[in-house]
Amino acid sequence: MSLLPVTLYGDKILRHKAKKVEKLDIELITLIKNMFDTMYNADGIGLAANQVGSPKSVFVVDISPVKEYSKFEPMVFINPLIIESSEETIGYEEGCLSIPDVRAEVIRPKRVKVKFLSSDLKEQILEADDLLARVIQHEYDHLQGIYFTDKISEEEQKKLKKDLNKIKNRKTKVDYPVSEKGIY
Repeated sequence: MSLLPVTLYGDKILRHKAKKVEKLDIELITLIKNMFDTMYNADGIGLAANQVGSPKSVFVVDISPVKEYSKFEPMVFINPLIIESSEETIGYEEGCLSIPDVRAEVIRPKRVKVKFLSSDLKEQILEADDLLARVIQHEYDHLQGIYFTDKISEEEQKKLKKDLNKIKNRKTKVDYPVSEKGIY
């Protein structure tokens, strides 16, 4: 098991748009394996590559730890593109490994259709709803340089400012490895 340090709120890489993956190689396979290890170690259900310091357009998802979704298999999304979103939206409290101990209700489309490459670089199209759709949208946003906190009201953002500054300055204790300030 190889754990990667998680980038935190304020790290520049989290605001950069991810770069398209062009080939499947040992580096990408290792990155994906390490992303799963890192996500499981931190009790997450989704993790984008830029959250572990990689600019690649990749994220991993495993919602099976959530009781109602225990039959779901772990998934890898390479070069994802959300091609359709429902007009119906739903609010749900979200958190993020890059923004530890901060939670906020985010309104998102209830259903999405996403086109992506699987771990063998075969094109896939997946229609997802409820929690899976939410996690896909959250991780997809990371690859676009967007935090979930960008999707809440200015008033809510102001309430979180002190906590976000603590995270940015590495003053928040977490139970998983995090990157050094300014490294990314």
